[in-house]
Amino acid sequence: MTQEASGEGHLPRASDRVEGILSRMTLARKAAQMTQPERLHATPAEVGMFGVGSVLSGAGSCPGQNRPVDWARMNDRYWEASTAPRDDGQPAVPVLYGVDAVHGHNNVLGAVVFPHNIGLGAAGSPDLMRRIGRVTAREVLATGVDWTFAPTLAVAEDDRWGRTYESMSVDPRLVGVLSGAIVEGLRGSEFGGDGILACAKHWAGDGATTGGVDQGDCDRELDDPGFRRMHLAPYGPALDAGALAVMVSLSSIRGTPCHAHRKLITDVLKGEFGFAGFVVSDWNGVLHVDPDLDEAVVACVNAGIDLFMVPERWREFIEVVVRQTGAGRIPVERIDDAVRRILSVKEQIGLFDRPRPLDRPATGNEDFGCAAHRAVAREAVSRSLVLLKNGPADDASSPVLPLDSSARVLVTGRNADDRGSLCGGFTVEWQGVIGNEKIKGGTSIWEGVRDMAPGAKLLTADELKELAAPGKGDHGFDCAVVVVGEQPYAEGMGDIRDWMQSEIVTGGGPTYARSGESELERKYGELVDEVDPGGHGPGALEPYGDTLSLSRLHPEDLEAIQRASSLGVPVVTVLVSGRPLVVNEEMAASDAFVAAWLPGSQGEGVANALFGRTPFTGKLPRPWPATDIACNEPAEELLPTGYGLTTISGTATGIKHNSGVAA
Repeated sequence: MTQEASGEGHLPRASDRVEGILSRMTLARKAAQMTQPERLHATPAEVGMFGVGSVLSGAGSCPGQNRPVDWARMNDRYWEASTAPRDDGQPAVPVLYGVDAVHGHNNVLGAVVFPHNIGLGAAGSPDLMRRIGRVTAREVLATGVDWTFAPTLAVAEDDRWGRTYESMSVDPRLVGVLSGAIVEGLRGSEFGGDGILACAKHWAGDGATTGGVDQGDCDRELDDPGFRRMHLAPYGPALDAGALAVMVSLSSIRGTPCHAHRKLITDVLKGEFGFAGFVVSDWNGVLHVDPDLDEAVVACVNAGIDLFMVPERWREFIEVVVRQTGAGRIPVERIDDAVRRILSVKEQIGLFDRPRPLDRPATGNEDFGCAAHRAVAREAVSRSLVLLKNGPADDASSPVLPLDSSARVLVTGRNADDRGSLCGGFTVEWQGVIGNEKIKGGTSIWEGVRDMAPGAKLLTADELKELAAPGKGDHGFDCAVVVVGEQPYAEGMGDIRDWMQSEIVTGGGPTYARSGESELERKYGELVDEVDPGGHGPGALEPYGDTLSLSRLHPEDLEAIQRASSLGVPVVTVLVSGRPLVVNEEMAASDAFVAAWLPGSQGEGVANALFGRTPFTGKLPRPWPATDIACNEPAEELLPTGYGLTTISGTATGIKHNSGVAA
């Protein structure tokens, strides 16, 4: 960083350019710089007229046909409006556009989608993280965007949390090292050339809420050494690597919302950590503090938040800041500090000197979704896989994997030919997508297996049931690969809660409301097409379930494994999930078992490992539970953190085609 905050959390005098701009701003213009509406609720003309500082796309909010050129044109319009000369003498400040590019530029059709963080934690490679950051930055820059709300530094303490897949590990040291590495990749060697603004989130303790409830309360003291080691320390490497923005958590600490926690934001982050960038709220975070917007804004601004993500009520926000500052409830010095931080970051990333988005060399670059980028993602997939079982436990000389390409492989399972399920939430849409249509340029696990084993065949559940019926005779297969697991979800819709029937999750915030009181249309409008209460995956606006047991969440998965096993061939089960699940029955019915996490768009990376083109090297980034209850207590672990079997690349020691089996 070019400068550090004072011990009191205030930014010293900035550059002459920043101070000059700040000195010419009216209070209303300063308040507007502190404002970040969602693109559906603020036109380019409005952004220019008010002098809005930032605009975002909520997850799934995409312009036009959702192509890179559509994004670049949209950003160009916002840029043009924000930089147009003004008649009132107020300075024209370029707008900063932000997106949730959390595993690649995952909102845009055709982008390379990387494994979610839990898989990258299993890979455990800082070098890989840097390369992922570089690829992500290049694809984001191709769309004219300058800022990603990533990386997430959460240390998830409870697998029931719906955002567990956003946590790299239960080990805070590994989270810190990997986060620092990906920030280095994101920021590159030159902002705007090959680098973008990174944002560390969610400050702080979002992974420590009681019961793993999303946006819940953490019953820990901020000064508790254990809490600091687990949930604050990982931010050090990310900030040192150049993350110039930090997003605040929607959770609370001992009943105090993080968004209104002055000690957390001003004293610790800006003071102790010396953070000189800007602090941004999460989606409608101010509304989580107090139902009275005036009271909420006063509390959050005075706590130290600089930029406010207020998707719809951004005009009201500006009015409240002006009114309450005029009334003396918000010090002018606090407003100046916030705007100084925002302008300083814009200056540091070169925003004032950069051409408009459509004129930038990086915009529209042909590398978007290219083979080289997909090769990095494919490598990430293979390295993220954790082999939990490979043949009989008492006979290491009889491994099932790797398979030989000559084997006639039966492939089945709900997730086998479903690219969307591999990508999980925050992919094209907020809650993710199901199927192959919207994951352009990717491959499903079935497509990867098909390309490596000419004798492979995909069977539906009904076809498998018929094949496994008594008296069917020879089937001609040498082994079966059964791909099972969760459906896509994001945030609270992925929570595992025993009270799920009495409460539902609503809106893009998201917040929680009693059944029948959904604010979905008001809060997220066009961003969510349908509501499917009681379902799983996109459109389902309830927590995912009330158990971590896969056989209870998706009994059809165990049924598929058992039917494949009844054929008398070795069964390889591949689990697609955003967290460890209780899979005792599924693992017992399988001859080999692979934790694939949420591998992203390149399903062939899974096939590469199954057939020995790449070795299994991944290690569990968190313990694997044996039971639903107290799932993260050591006594309840099935497998410990760091567990993972290995194979040798290029050596097919497992199943080959048996020429004696009838075709």
